[in-house]
Amino acid sequence: MLNLTNQIKDEMKVAMKSGDKFRLGVIRLILAAIKQVEVDERIELDDARVLTVLDKMLKQRRESIKQYRDAGRDDLADVEEAEITVIQTFLPQPLTDAEIEALVAAAIADSGAASVKDMGAVMAILKPQMQGRADMAAVSAKIKAGLSA
Repeated sequence: MLNLTNQIKDEMKVAMKSGDKFRLGVIRLILAAIKQVEVDERIELDDARVLTVLDKMLKQRRESIKQYRDAGRDDLADVEEAEITVIQTFLPQPLTDAEIEALVAAAIADSGAASVKDMGAVMAILKPQMQGRADMAAVSAKIKAGLSA
C-alpha cells in the first residue's frame, strides 16, 4: 500500500502528463509544505503527520476565503476554494454531521467532561479520530454546545 506522500507524488506526475497546471501547482504546494516540516524537524512524515499538514493548509485557505469575501475579492476566494477541492482529494472521506455529533457525545461521556473547562480532554480524544475528516473549528463548537447543555 502506498503511503500518502507517495500517492501525492504520483498524482503530481498524473497532473504533469495531463497538463493540469492548476492541480499541479496545488500539489507542489502540498509537497513543499510536507518537505518544509520534514526539513525543520529532520524526520520523514508518516501519514498521520501528512494529514496534519493538509489540515493546516485547509484551515489557512478557509481563513483566507473569509478575509477575501469580507474584502469583496470573490475572485481570490474562488481560487482558494478550488485549492481546497484539490487538497481534499488526499484526505479520507469526511465525517457526516451525525457521525461528528455521535463521536462528540461519546468523547464527552468517555472523558467525564462536565463543563467547558474540560474541553481540552474531549478534544484530545477526538482529534486523532477526526484528523483530516472534519473541520476542527466546527467540532469545537459542537463540543462547547454539548458541554453547556
